Amino acid sequence: MSPQPIVQQVKEHASEKQPKGKTPEIKILADDWGDGQPEDILAVLSSVAEIIFPLGGKPPYDSIWVSRSEQGPIVLYQRGKDGEYMVKLNTQDRYWCQYAFQFSHEIGHILCDYRHGDSSNLWFEETLGEVASLYTLLRLEESWKQSPPYPHWKDYAPEFTKYANERIKKYENEIPSDLAVWFTANKQTLSKEPIDRPRNASLAIRLLPLFDKFPEGWSACAFLNEKKSKTPRSFVSYLSGWYKTCPLPEQKNFVKKIALKFGIKLSFQRD
Repeated sequence: MSPQPIVQQVKEHASEKQPKGKTPEIKILADDWGDGQPEDILAVLSSVAEIIFPLGGKPPYDSIWVSRSEQGPIVLYQRGKDGEYMVKLNTQDRYWCQYAFQFSHEIGHILCDYRHGDSSNLWFEETLGEVASLYTLLRLEESWKQSPPYPHWKDYAPEFTKYANERIKKYENEIPSDLAVWFTANKQTLSKEPIDRPRNASLAIRLLPLFDKFPEGWSACAFLNEKKSKTPRSFVSYLSGWYKTCPLPEQKNFVKKIALKFGIKLSFQRD
């Protein structure tokens, strides 16, 4: 698998008109970002939010407070006193691609309605965060070419695609292309090791085309954790629960497509 066909495919979809919708308020906390100015960081993160939040399935979303941390990136389970999401990024200065990559990953968790509970299938949510990063990065070039936060930032736009392309090239062969065979051999490890960046990135590369072709997948993600509890569940049970809680036919169909990627056929008498 070469990264170029994936990038070209995404570019085709990225050129299509993106849905418009209200994005949550973003607040940059403190000023410990090195050479990065809070107002510039806000401009980058707002560009990210404008691409992916309108596709989410449970608007309106609460405000997002962003701070810097050596332990990040992470979106905390703890919320602010008015329900604000608390996001920590582990970047600084003017590495705009890194800001965009990390922030969109955490938005992925927000779109999945992340919550406490059994972590047996957290690897899949982490993978969706990686998908969100690639999906967003490959659309930021077109966004900044058409309407950059500042006119003089327009020339920076191709850097987002370059960043995504380099990540795809680096991780595309981390796992075999046949997800069904790979999943059967690795499902026990997955439940015990939810965070494996190279593996999750490689998985994301294989799922990205589905989200590009069927952007309703992002709205389906809102119901991913609807049935999450402290009780461990198999991935098949997890996907079945996701399917059942999705309210729209197109969302249910998307979940079926995801399941088939892993060699799982979800079959119900009534949808």
